[in-house]
Amino acid sequence: MHAAPITRTGRRAARRSRTALAAGLLTAVLALSGCGAGDSSSDEDAGGRALSAESGNKAGAPAGEAAADSKEGAPESGKPKKPDPVTATHVIRTAALSVEVKSASRAAATARTVVQNAGGLVANETTEQVDDTHDSSHLVLRVPQEEYDNVLRELAGAGKLLSRTSTAKDVTDQVVDVESRIATQRSSVARVRKLMERADKLADVVTLEGELSSRQASLESLLAQQASLKDRTALATITLDLTEPETAPEEDEDPGFLDALSGGWHAFLTMLRWLAMAVGATAPFLAAAAVLLVVWRLLRRRGGKAQEPPTAGE
Repeated sequence: MHAAPITRTGRRAARRSRTALAAGLLTAVLALSGCGAGDSSSDEDAGGRALSAESGNKAGAPAGEAAADSKEGAPESGKPKKPDPVTATHVIRTAALSVEVKSASRAAATARTVVQNAGGLVANETTEQVDDTHDSSHLVLRVPQEEYDNVLRELAGAGKLLSRTSTAKDVTDQVVDVESRIATQRSSVARVRKLMERADKLADVVTLEGELSSRQASLESLLAQQASLKDRTALATITLDLTEPETAPEEDEDPGFLDALSGGWHAFLTMLRWLAMAVGATAPFLAAAAVLLVVWRLLRRRGGKAQEPPTAGE
């Protein structure tokens, strides 16, 4: 009779123990899983930070190496770093020189040689004779921008500098604006061509062809402006005028005996020349007067003989 209560009590204890054991196991599993998750997340975070640092080092290493190489390679190459096209400055330089030289033709030949040695060219040249006494030359020269100052200095030192003017015009904004407009216009032309490829109706094709022609004409105009700006900014223009002295310098010395003798002889020759001219001018009248005088004398003699009385012997 006492066995049954004991059995039920044992069962209850066993159930309680199993429940406690299960709760303990569940708690342990949850704790272990939480620790594992925390460890894995921490490992992942650490691994991510390591990968980030490694990737940063890898990404930064070439830049640093390139910078170091550029710094170390710059003295060896000796070539200056090219300017950034966006920040490059575009300037149009022009100059006008007027130089007095002994021989305009020789000075013009020297100027041509200087410009050609600098990598430039002679755009225009004109040589003419003034008053049949001296020559003058007009040259339009194009030289690279980097040689502009050197060439200008050499040309100015070819003789006596009479005048010099120079101008520099910054057209960077204009160049950038034209380049931007060209890019926009090219995109517009490309869009119209795509529309033409997908057009089915004849009216749409005709309309798109007219629009394409108009936009291509605008693009060609912009390209011409770009080429003109590139030419004027790449080569500077120098206008050179070469002239010879009009008269020889006068001497300040007082006249001497030879100068007086030369002046007197010149006056004597001038007097003889005037006398010869006077004789030549009056010669016809003198000849006619001489003929009349001879005729008058002959007539007078005949008249005198006719009036003489006869002698007594006759």
